[in-house]
Formats: sequence, structure tokens, C-alpha cells
Amino acid sequence: MITRRSFFGGAAAVASVGLVSGRAQAAAIPEAPRMTTPATQPPLFPSSGPDYRPVVTLNGWSLPFRMNGDWKEFHLVAEPVEREFAPGMTARLWGYNGQSPGPTIEAVEGDKVRVFVTNKLPEHTSIHWHGVLLPAGMDGVGGVTQPHIPAGKTYVYEFELKESGSFMYHPHSDEMVQLAMGMMGMFVAHPRDPTKYRVDRDYVFVMNAYRFDPGTYLPKVAEMTDFNLWTWNSRVFPGIDDMVASLGDRVRIRMANLSMTNHPIHVHGHHFSVAGTDGGWVPESARWPEATIDVPVGAIRAAEFIAAYPGDWPIHCHKSHHTMNAMGHDLRNFIGAKQNRELAKAISKLAPGYMPMGASGMGEMAAHMAAGHMPSPANTLPMMTGQGQFGPAEMGGMFTLVKIREGLGANDYKDPGPYKHPGRTVSYEFEGEIAEPPRDGNGGRVEPRAPAPEPRAIEPGTKTNHKGHH
Repeated sequence: MITRRSFFGGAAAVASVGLVSGRAQAAAIPEAPRMTTPATQPPLFPSSGPDYRPVVTLNGWSLPFRMNGDWKEFHLVAEPVEREFAPGMTARLWGYNGQSPGPTIEAVEGDKVRVFVTNKLPEHTSIHWHGVLLPAGMDGVGGVTQPHIPAGKTYVYEFELKESGSFMYHPHSDEMVQLAMGMMGMFVAHPRDPTKYRVDRDYVFVMNAYRFDPGTYLPKVAEMTDFNLWTWNSRVFPGIDDMVASLGDRVRIRMANLSMTNHPIHVHGHHFSVAGTDGGWVPESARWPEATIDVPVGAIRAAEFIAAYPGDWPIHCHKSHHTMNAMGHDLRNFIGAKQNRELAKAISKLAPGYMPMGASGMGEMAAHMAAGHMPSPANTLPMMTGQGQFGPAEMGGMFTLVKIREGLGANDYKDPGPYKHPGRTVSYEFEGEIAEPPRDGNGGRVEPRAPAPEPRAIEPGTKTNHKGHH
């Protein structure tokens, strides 16, 4: 839910990161809304100014603004937060306005934007406006383009949006710790012309990775490579909400990557193309179809497609370990090995919850955990989890569904439930007889052989090609 609170009264001293126009106007700080639920919130339609199709932040929300003269004013509060990654696991992170990532900021090309940033962290911070063209003193690099924002202080950023596009915000102050603690958010600048780059549905999220030891609540901020929770907006499957579209909608998904590796994002059932990056829009003539779009580190890709086929279509990172939760990298592979069941029972009495991984892969282990036969440590998610209408989904991490249905209202984002497949359009078991292939006397399969070529005499001195033919 959203709550409102005012951190400093109108008499508060406001420190500037640069030359602030209209200092008297900036003296009264706007309220700072907070969000405490991880559910995806409805789009925030503009209350004034140019019209635009607002974005929907996956498991997030957009930050309200107020108009002060010709300035669009926002208030971000950097603070410790609690974030539910999925039911059963809560993390203690740093973020903005009650959540990690922070709320999406939406404005319009040409807007004069003023952002108040109040620091309620135990250390200094700053905000870099990733991809936004602005004065150097507003770029947000602590110690280089501005002083660091001390704990308990409020700084002001002011700039005019020179172009539309998909951007981010994140600290450039103790960056390794603050990014690893979840401090990031999206910044969307809509075109001044509301008909330009228009879509029917516009989703945004930030990708990040965390390392949590089992049973802990704080991420390991010094981790460089061995991450075990891969998130979209600090959520993992089955905690990531579905993205909904009506049949025939043009859908845009803006994906930002602030993790330490690339993510090849694959959508099922459709082809999409890159319509924009954090450097601007891609002209129609330069786009090409893909089923998988790679999002590099520190970059944004805005993918667009027509929701042409109804169904529940997975969208996920195609690195298989990024669609698992709390994954350890030291598991031994015992597939095909015979296991001593009695020994396993004896060990489980000494170490409750013990289960040998083994002969048939990870599916059996996931089923045991789902049934409660294999308890996991507190505040830890199963590696593979989630249920579909036909059984266990056996997924985690960066995975959710794009649910396409006929006849949804333009602003209907409710989960429509499982897709009702038309008759004879679901894969089914074959119940006929399967003939065995012919085999030789030793039990081996008889493979068909090509007839041997007939021998041919070649006159001395005759030239041949590299295969010996005339």
C-alpha cells in the first residue's frame, strides 16, 4: 500500500548538487510516497501535461509527482527496506521509498524535472541518471561531479529532458555495496508526441543478482561471480507477476540489466525486436526479428512484439542456472548411479532433511521439497518450484509468463488465470504400439548401409577432381 509522509518541513535546509534555478520554489519539499506491497501496481496516468501511455512496473509502481510552476517534482528517499523475493523469503536490502528497486520515474521529453533525494541510509550516497543527457553537475558521481549526499541530508537534482527513451537511476557512491544491496530504479521519458512509438502495453523491470547464504537475510555485497538468486525487480519465480496482454496488442518490455553478467531473454510463441536501448530509439528500418534478445551488463533493451497468439507464454533468461533459486555450484552429479536406500535413511536420522541427489536428476528432489519431505533452511527458496496447470513448473529465478487473451480491456492487468486450450491442442500421450527396430545377433541395432560404389578403371594421365571423379 502507498503511504505518504513528509520528511522535512518547508523550513528545511535544501542542499543543491549544482546551480538550482528557482531556489525559493525548491524550498518546500514534496511528500515522499512509499510502497510496501510487492504486487504490480496499476499504471499511473498523467494528471497534467502531455498525454502518454504510462508504463507498468513489474512487481513495482511509478512515483507520483507534483507540478511546481513549470517544474515536475519528485521525491526519492534512499533507505533500508525489506523486500519479499517470493513467498517464503524476505531480504533486508537498501532501496527507495520502501522498496527495492525504487519506483519508476516517468516524465515527458522536454519536461523540466526536479528530483529531491533524501538520504536515510547509514552512509553517504548519490544518484546517477543512467543514459539521461543533462548538465555535468547533475550527473550524480559522488566526489567527481558533486559532493556525496551525507546521511540525513536532502539534495536536489534539476535537468530538462532532451530526448525520450528508457533510462535508469542508481548510486555512484560506494557503488559496489549500494548496487549489491538493491539500490536502482527505472526512469522513462515519454515522447512529446503521444502518437510516436505508441504501444498498447508497456512493461519495465530491472535485472539484478544476489548471493544469500542459506537462512540469511542480507546479501553478500562482496560477491563477484557466485550468485544464487537472479531477479527481476528483486523478485524470483514464482514471485514474479505475469505480464498480461490482449490479443493483437503491441507490447513493449523494457529490460534493464544491473547484474554482473548478460541475460539472453527468450520469449515463447512470438518473435520480437529491439525497439530501443538506453541510448535511444532504434528506427523501424534498423530492427530485425528475434526470439531471444541479449541484454548486456549496464544496458537497457526495449523489446516489442505483437501479441498474436493466445496462451500462457514463458519469458525467461536462457541461461539455465538463472531460472533456478538458491542454486549451489558444488553439487555432485550422480545421475545413473545406484544408491543405497538404507544408508540414505540412516544418514537422514542423523541429519534431518538429508536427501541424496542422484540417480534421476533434480526433478525428484524438487518434488520431495514441494511435498515437505525435505525441509530447507529458514528464509531460503527451493531451487526449482512453482506450479502450472499440468504440474510442477520446476523453475525459479528469471522466469514468468506473458498471458495473452482475446478481449481484455485496454487497462485490464488482472491475472486471467490458466489458459483454456482449445480441443486437441495440448501434447498428449501416444497409446499405440511402438515397433522395435531390427537388431543384429549381438543385440545391436542394424543400421542401413549405403551401397558400395562400383569400381571404375581410370586411364593413365586422366585428370580427376578432389573426390576422384572425372
